[in-house]
Amino acid sequence: MTDVYRALALQTACYAVNASKDVATARSKIAANIARIDRQIRASKQFIGQDLRLVVLPEYFATGYPLGDTIPGWAQKAAFAMDGPEYDALAKVAQDNKVYLASNAYETDPNFPDIYFQASVVFDDAGNTVLRYRRMVSLFAPTPYDVWDKYLDVYGIDGVFPVAHTPLGRLACVASEEILYPEIARSLALRGAEVFLHSTSEVGSPALTPKDVAKRARAFENMAYVISANTAGILDVDIPNQSTDGMSKIVDDQGRVMVEASDGESMVAFADIDIRALRGRRERPGMGNILSRLPRDAMAQGLAPAALQPNALLPDGKLRVPERADFAQRQRATIDALKTAGVLGND
Repeated sequence: MTDVYRALALQTACYAVNASKDVATARSKIAANIARIDRQIRASKQFIGQDLRLVVLPEYFATGYPLGDTIPGWAQKAAFAMDGPEYDALAKVAQDNKVYLASNAYETDPNFPDIYFQASVVFDDAGNTVLRYRRMVSLFAPTPYDVWDKYLDVYGIDGVFPVAHTPLGRLACVASEEILYPEIARSLALRGAEVFLHSTSEVGSPALTPKDVAKRARAFENMAYVISANTAGILDVDIPNQSTDGMSKIVDDQGRVMVEASDGESMVAFADIDIRALRGRRERPGMGNILSRLPRDAMAQGLAPAALQPNALLPDGKLRVPERADFAQRQRATIDALKTAGVLGND
């Protein structure tokens, strides 16, 4: 185990592919985005030092998000194949720079044709894939929960909440707004996660935002580091470019912000990660040892069944490719179901 090493939340601009007129143009732009990341990591490591061992990239850093495309259209234009050239290129970035690299992208899966998932994938410093996590909470995209029974058959529950045991500690990924959902981070922490790798593209603000509060909370309540990389703006789309900027940071297991980047592209958000010290604190008895004091069985029974049932895209065992409007309709139905169940007050 590497007791102490440096990690970087790389705040880099996202050059979106939405306006690309054909698939070949989009794929060429994706390749250029990955090559640009390679150069930035190499330059950052020269400045930070050779003990930079872990780099976290922002959410959908190479493509942007699927604004205006159908599910199959975005899958063809921008989603990475699990064995495709984009992941090969990212593996080479990790290998050439001798870092563990956490990426985030939309990806296709041959087990679930014609849809995509949003995936966080971690490569080790030899270019091997050591972790693949698919985002579980998304308002306008398919998730493993939508195909739950089949997904469990293929990947099992440990494939839903994977934790990678590495020389840098036990790594886990939390994607984007999932930082707002304590159940996801807790599920990973109870499987041993010590370092949460958070790829995000979030609104920047000088004030505390819900996501920024959540980063501190997830770190403290799970006694884990949070390494959160935000985009330095999304370019080549119609939204104001710098709406998602700043906010990249590293938070320690006490909920303290160790370092934070300001606006624009930045390598400022790097800090020492001390796994041995973290493990010592996790083994120390006392009121501050949150994980050891959690009444897990009681909490599990207290969580009511979700109103949104699984297998939403497999209603008859056959995969149904959704339209964008289906997600909004389903959310409205879920809110109605929560009211009927008494979860939401209406008296």
